[in-house]
Amino acid sequence: MVAANSADLSGGMICSCGAACGRFGRHRNGLQRFRCATCKRTYTEAHERLFGSMTVDEDKALLAIQLLVEGNSLRSSERITGIDRNTIMRLLVLAGERCERLMNERVQNVRVEHLELDEAWAYVGCHQRRVRFDAERPDLIGDQYTFIALEERTKMVMAWHLGKRNRFNTDQFVAKIRHATAAQLFDVSTDAFAPYEGAIDAGLFDRANHSQIVKLFSHSMDPGRERYSPGSFVSVAKDVITGMPDLDRASTSHVERKNGSLRQWCKRLTRLTYAYSKKWEHLHAALALHFAYYNFCRVHRSLRVTPAMEAGITDHVLTIRELVRVQ
Repeated sequence: MVAANSADLSGGMICSCGAACGRFGRHRNGLQRFRCATCKRTYTEAHERLFGSMTVDEDKALLAIQLLVEGNSLRSSERITGIDRNTIMRLLVLAGERCERLMNERVQNVRVEHLELDEAWAYVGCHQRRVRFDAERPDLIGDQYTFIALEERTKMVMAWHLGKRNRFNTDQFVAKIRHATAAQLFDVSTDAFAPYEGAIDAGLFDRANHSQIVKLFSHSMDPGRERYSPGSFVSVAKDVITGMPDLDRASTSHVERKNGSLRQWCKRLTRLTYAYSKKWEHLHAALALHFAYYNFCRVHRSLRVTPAMEAGITDHVLTIRELVRVQ
């Protein structure tokens, strides 16, 4: 029998039969084991299992998660750690759920000055043109967009949302922004995506000064080059949508730079590879892990602290173990 039982005053274990247990070697995970001299039952000292019922080695599991947030694919993480890729996938889903819970609980009522909003394209299963009209859940396959709200000063991702690029998901995204931010006026800069105007006017009517940024690029004469890189920058137009935003400060450059970091560190969003997501749930978990790691664990080079520390949410750099621990 391997279980944790009550401890006596001397630090040993008390068996269910009432007799004291003596030390009896160690478990394969390094924990002290005890054995009852009367009924011969064995016990393991009380401990917290980081990954619940999963019996994977914790150090290797944490290494696998570290590799994923640093841009490795599932199969490369499998080769490095020796953990089966299906197990790594289960770890990713579990870590993603806990990271999303952490973000929802810790990132709320935060004072912000200027939010920049943008979307990053990806796809699940196949490209949108390949989606069958009779698919069971067409909203979970094909083109998917990651909506990102970045605070300019702290570089913190205040909210994110995964879904189709439409009004419904834009409303859901803005509702998450409202949950994350404090009830005070701040500026919001977006691109010319039409649903932003109505969603921000309805969801952030009492706190957002909304400005719209439209950037103009010249078209390249080479059609092959135009597919994967923008043309030369020509001009930018800034317009007031609601409130009194500071147009001199209005910009989406920081969140666009964050999109580049997202594609660099999240293998599923790297272009022209086989590492795209086959299931929406797995992409969602990978994004939840990425944004939580970015906010709480990764030291931003220009800030010299993590974005969460700069925003006053935490006072230290979280480890991977702290990030995925049950809250």
